[in-house]
Amino acid sequence: MSRRVIPVADVSAVPVFSGPLQTPSGVLSDAFARPLRDLRISVTDRCNFRCVYCMPRAVFDKDYAFLPHSALLSFEEITRLASLFVAHGVEKIRLTGGEPLLRKNIEFLIDHLARLKTPEGRPLDLTLTTNGSLLARKARSLKDAGLTRVTVSLDALDDTLFRRMNDADFAVDDVLEGIAAAHAVGLAPVKVNMVVKRGTNDMEIVPMARHFKGTGTVLRFIEYMDVGTSNGWNMAEVLPSAEVIARIDEHFPLVPLEAHSASETAQRWGYADGSGEIGVISSVTRAFCTSCTRARLSTEGKLYLCLFASAGHDLRTLLRNGADDAAIASALAHIWQARTDRYSQLRGSGADASQAAHEPRVEMSYIGG
Repeated sequence: MSRRVIPVADVSAVPVFSGPLQTPSGVLSDAFARPLRDLRISVTDRCNFRCVYCMPRAVFDKDYAFLPHSALLSFEEITRLASLFVAHGVEKIRLTGGEPLLRKNIEFLIDHLARLKTPEGRPLDLTLTTNGSLLARKARSLKDAGLTRVTVSLDALDDTLFRRMNDADFAVDDVLEGIAAAHAVGLAPVKVNMVVKRGTNDMEIVPMARHFKGTGTVLRFIEYMDVGTSNGWNMAEVLPSAEVIARIDEHFPLVPLEAHSASETAQRWGYADGSGEIGVISSVTRAFCTSCTRARLSTEGKLYLCLFASAGHDLRTLLRNGADDAAIASALAHIWQARTDRYSQLRGSGADASQAAHEPRVEMSYIGG
């Protein structure tokens, strides 16, 4: 029986650099002067959902070859790399997957990461993105371990539609219970991400806004993205964020809010009556490459510089071949300083759009959203 694997381009390049070592200074900029501030760490390539836009069952079926446990970075290896990223200026770490709560004893990793401090002595903003299916039973232990906030993916309130989209027969009520548990233990502000796919779940935009309005939950709408190659992405299925805002504004008047920071991916909108806010992430129609400060670490230790990257840098081999912290930190500096990634910007630039769109890309389930 054949085994399916993720169609990814070269991901085995081991960083090799000559010259003097670069010591972390807390400030590291790429070729476009974008600082390194955010690190997303995928802790598993497995998920108990089969969402059509991320891990469609036609590809990720019962014969799919997931990574063996020995290939995954250990918690000690993740913490060691994270400490070096923090030394270079990372202030926020987000744990992702697959579904990160499937990683056994993830609370131990959170405990280790929560102990890290920025060069100025500040604690990290330590967050996690989850599909919410296991959140109700784990929210307290996650908070006690040091997790700061949580983001929950939820693409519909209609239970029949939600079960069809997750393709694993998980109920909406299970996710809502997890969101309530996160609020109860103080993993706040809780954010809920809805990927909007035209013709599939866009009829749920207003019901979602109505449900979460006034609850303290920040609801964010994400344009359906062309991440990887397995989801059969089609531009016709993208609903622009401007239309999302227009639909909600018809029912609940909105006012624009200022961004929390220059690197924030979501445009913020507040309800005119002061009952909360929503956000839109316009990764297709409004590229934010110029302010992107994020690096991504895959579950087996490959460093990616863009969500739409086609190749990564093999940090696991450096770790397991005995490289010391100074050498690895220097490698990270060289890699980030050479970074020129701006896929979304090229996609929308006309002349370069065709080339950008047809390059092989890593799957979202491999490096997280």
